[in-house]
Amino acid sequence: MTALDLSSPVAVVGTGTMGQGIAQVALVAGHPVRLYDTVPGRAEEAAAAIGARLDRLVAKERLAEADRDAARARLTPAAELAELADCALVIEAVLERLDVKQELFRALEAIVSDDCLLATNTSSLSVTAIGGALANPGRFVGLHFFNPAPLLPLVEVVSGFATDVTSATRAYETARAWGKTPVACADTPGFIVNRIARPYYAEAFAVHESQGADPATIDAVLRECGGFRMGAFELTDLIGQDVNESVTHSVWQSFFQDVRFTPSLAQRRLVESGRLGRKSGHGWYDHGPGAERPEPHTAEPERAPEYVVAEGDLGPAGELLALLREAGVPVREEEEDHGTRLVLPSGGQLALADGQTSVEFRDVVYFDLALDYRRATRIALSASKDTSPRTLAEAIGLFQALGKDVSVIGDVPGMIVARTVARIVDLAHDAVAKGVATEEDIDTAMRLGVNYPLGPFEWSRRLGRNWAYALLDDLHLRDPSGRYAPSLALYRHAYATDKREGSGA
Repeated sequence: MTALDLSSPVAVVGTGTMGQGIAQVALVAGHPVRLYDTVPGRAEEAAAAIGARLDRLVAKERLAEADRDAARARLTPAAELAELADCALVIEAVLERLDVKQELFRALEAIVSDDCLLATNTSSLSVTAIGGALANPGRFVGLHFFNPAPLLPLVEVVSGFATDVTSATRAYETARAWGKTPVACADTPGFIVNRIARPYYAEAFAVHESQGADPATIDAVLRECGGFRMGAFELTDLIGQDVNESVTHSVWQSFFQDVRFTPSLAQRRLVESGRLGRKSGHGWYDHGPGAERPEPHTAEPERAPEYVVAEGDLGPAGELLALLREAGVPVREEEEDHGTRLVLPSGGQLALADGQTSVEFRDVVYFDLALDYRRATRIALSASKDTSPRTLAEAIGLFQALGKDVSVIGDVPGMIVARTVARIVDLAHDAVAKGVATEEDIDTAMRLGVNYPLGPFEWSRRLGRNWAYALLDDLHLRDPSGRYAPSLALYRHAYATDKREGSGA
């Protein structure tokens, strides 16, 4: 099954920001495009807005004048739904209400030809449920574009329970012909991106709610240590707290209130107070005129320790040993079967975040997972109230000697980056095991849809196949609510690897 021929008309119903963006994508690809909106005059306004955006593309030399003129000639506002009768594809981008979408597609089904492909751009509703209103749900598919549609490459192609393979394939190939990067996905709450991205927000909010660190510090650690483009607090202020919370709540409810997707009470209070982020002038941060952005907590300078003793290979943090030697800090290595840590001159220890807490041990400081310890500009440390001041000072000085800013947070098991990455990896494995999508498509979706520095499976391979399971298992022991319980898929992944290694296979 191939993509739609460029001579085939494409219709977009709903002319808000997303509808206009999708229409522009189809138009620039070469299709005749019809715009329809139930509000009189909106389709004409949308056509004018799209024309203005095409003018800006010409001004930026991203589109030739002749191509702009041809595109404008192919764009037609429709006054009646009946004017979409000859379209080969109709995509809706209307109100996120099941009854509204079902009513629209029932009306469309009575107008368009039997081979017309019908698609929804829903981000939160069930594709199966919307298509269930149709006499022929086999031709119904989800085409979830990301905003702004003309710029962001990802499209989730969602197959409902009754979607025909030929319909999904045609939608996939059409999106690819439009210059997009499609990924195939089963109809599951949140699809790929909004399902697997939930821990990125949830864990940041949980650390904040537990008084582990303030939003500015958590955001800085996620960016400067974890390698994420934006921190969770600044990102949700950009998205809109009401929008982000609504998606979280929808996924949580759709999974029968699964504790892994529980919404944040702190975010609920923001929404209730009207602090919705940039659009309201205040969210987690003050975005008002002249407002100053709060600074992350950064430790005062400390002296580097005279030496460190490395016990074990430090696992994912192994590159630290080379960095320490380059910085002039003597490193003595000792073989150790039961631990991977750095021993400081005070006798205290530095260990990579593993889901345990500092208070459980005598004089242990944890450091967070980094995407790349050489390039990271900030490292978070976690200590308890009982940690020796000398040990903490030596730990701070050690990372400062590597040129890093240091943020000391509370005694948070799994810290910030480590627990977030572990949960993302777990949800990704669970999604593959349940047939939601392939590993490759999940990695593609998370890199392109939310700009993660690595896909979950790329991260899993880099960190070691048992790493996420071990960290979550430790977290689950300390918080037995089920929020951190590793999935059966992750358990099987880790256990099978260990079994092969143990048998010499």
